[in-house]
Amino acid sequence: MFKSRILGAGHYVPERIVTNEELSQMMNTSNEWIVERTGIQERRWFTPGVDTVTNMSAKASRMAMERAKVSPKEIDFIIFATITSDYFLPGNGVLLQRELGLTSIGALDIRNACSGFIYALSVADQFIKTGMYKKILVVGAEIQSSALDKSDEGRSSAVIFADGAGAVVVGRVESDQPGILSTHLHAEGAHAEELYCIAPSSSGEVRISKELIDRGDFFLKMNGNAVFKHAVVRFMEVIQEALDFNGINKEEIDLLVPHQANLRISQYIQQKLQLPDEKVFNNIMYLGNTTAGTIPIALSQAWEQGRLKEGDLVCLAAFGSGFAWASALLRW
Repeated sequence: MFKSRILGAGHYVPERIVTNEELSQMMNTSNEWIVERTGIQERRWFTPGVDTVTNMSAKASRMAMERAKVSPKEIDFIIFATITSDYFLPGNGVLLQRELGLTSIGALDIRNACSGFIYALSVADQFIKTGMYKKILVVGAEIQSSALDKSDEGRSSAVIFADGAGAVVVGRVESDQPGILSTHLHAEGAHAEELYCIAPSSSGEVRISKELIDRGDFFLKMNGNAVFKHAVVRFMEVIQEALDFNGINKEEIDLLVPHQANLRISQYIQQKLQLPDEKVFNNIMYLGNTTAGTIPIALSQAWEQGRLKEGDLVCLAAFGSGFAWASALLRW
């Protein structure tokens, strides 16, 4: 029997730093209002003509491969999680494949938004455990700032979402080695319209029109109260599910890496689990919510900062649009 293991992690975020003060010039908000509700002080937004989902993910992938001591030619599959692909079609997996100079290997795209990276990691875990692939590149990347309503009406989401890319190399190891212990995936489509972007849609008479633009159908829509209410419940459930499945107590967690949806949500989960600050990794304060990118970016930064050591018990958890939520428990 084989096991899958994260061999290395990398990340890239755009150079442009957008502060709360800058946002207050675009809409009726303030640093105090944003920090109180989200914990965010600044975030990264892409520079048009410079950053793309493809080239950001390529930079993150090269860093992950270098840290994993894996050459691009060793990668035999790509799983790409994003809801903001550079093209409406094809998906971003093949674009990354081309950018990295890889040929013929399969590329799979996953559109599970905030929980997309853990869904992608779970798929990679299954492929490797069955022996189908040996080394898989798993990516989460987004450019969301171009889809935000930067007016007073859209400020509740415009102050949260940001751009960036993260990647990990998942490889095959022997069953007695550290690695992914389990993954747990859930969804409840009854709440799909609480966090969604309706256009462009293939189900309308046209995909793009002046009417769609005037109505703001291309902007992200979020019911913040509903998202928060469900998130705090589902986060706890899916984390406990992972612990129970593996017969592990919460006290044994060395590092919890939650999806960076909102600092208040992360702090609530930390309090409920009674975990000290050193056992929870947050970077939303200066990077914002990069959706599918948050967890791989956080893993890369945590490793850089010496907060991930070999053999550490790491819990990943996410909740977001869909609603979809997921967790993964692993030995680093």
